[in-house]
Amino acid sequence: MQKNCSNNSLFTVLLRFIQGTFIGLGAVLPGISGGVLCVIFGIYKPIMELLANPIRCFKTHVPKLIPVFLGIIAGFLGIARLLSFFLTKYPSLSVCLFAGLIIGTLPSLFKEAESKGKTKNSHAALFISMTVTVVLLCALNSFSVELAPGFAVYLFCGFCLALSVIVPGMSFSTLLMPLGLYTSFIEGIGRLDLKVLLPAGICALLTVFLLSRAVNTLFERHYAAAFHAIIGIVIAATILILPLDSFAVSVFGFFTHGSCIILGIAGAVLLEKWTHI
Repeated sequence: MQKNCSNNSLFTVLLRFIQGTFIGLGAVLPGISGGVLCVIFGIYKPIMELLANPIRCFKTHVPKLIPVFLGIIAGFLGIARLLSFFLTKYPSLSVCLFAGLIIGTLPSLFKEAESKGKTKNSHAALFISMTVTVVLLCALNSFSVELAPGFAVYLFCGFCLALSVIVPGMSFSTLLMPLGLYTSFIEGIGRLDLKVLLPAGICALLTVFLLSRAVNTLFERHYAAAFHAIIGIVIAATILILPLDSFAVSVFGFFTHGSCIILGIAGAVLLEKWTHI
C-alpha cells in the first residue's frame, strides 16, 4: 500500500512538472497563453490563491505547486533559444506560424470565455478592446515610435510576461510583437543575458504580486466580459503583426507564408486536444 502511494505521489509530481513545462512553453511561445493552460490543467485557481494570499496559503499550496513552478522555468528557458534562432533566420515565416497558432487558439478562447455564461457586455468588451488596441498600435506605427532595447523596455517586457500568466488568454507576444520587442527579448532570454533577465524578472514578480489579487477579483466578478476583452486584444494584435507584403512578393511566397499560418492553426488545435486528454 505504501509503495503504491509512493508511486502515485511520484507520478503526481512528474505530472505537475510536465504541466508546468507546457505552461512555461505557453508563456513564451507566441499564440499560446500560459494562463489558459493553467486553467486547462486546473492549476490557475490554486496559483492565484497563493499569489493573492501568500502567507495564508503557503503551507497548503506551495508543496503542491513547486513541481509546477520548476516545470515553468524549464519550459520557459528551454524554448527561448530555439525561438530566437527561427526569428532571426526566418522572421516573416516565423511570424506567420505564430499568427496561425494564435488563430488556432481562438475557438478554445471563446469557449473558455463563455464557460461561466455570457453577459450583454461581453461582445461590447471585445469590440472596445479590439478597437482601442488597433488605434493605439496604428498610432505608434504612424508616429514611428521605436522602443530601443534597454533597461526600461525590458521592465515593460517583464510586465507583459507576468500578464501572460495571471491573465488567461493573454500572450505577452501579442503585446511585444507589434512593438518590435519580441525578438530581442527572446534572444536575450536564450543567451541568459542578465541585462534582460534581471529587469524583466524583477518587474514580472512585482507585477504578479501587485496585480494577482485584482485580476483574481476581476475574473471572479466579470469573467465573461474580461475574457472577451482579452480576445479583442489578441485579434487586433494578430491582424497587425501579419507580414502582408510577404504574401504579395510571389506565388511561392504566398504559398510558403500561407502554409505556415495553416501549420500554426493545426499545431494549436492538436495542442488543445492533447491537453484535454
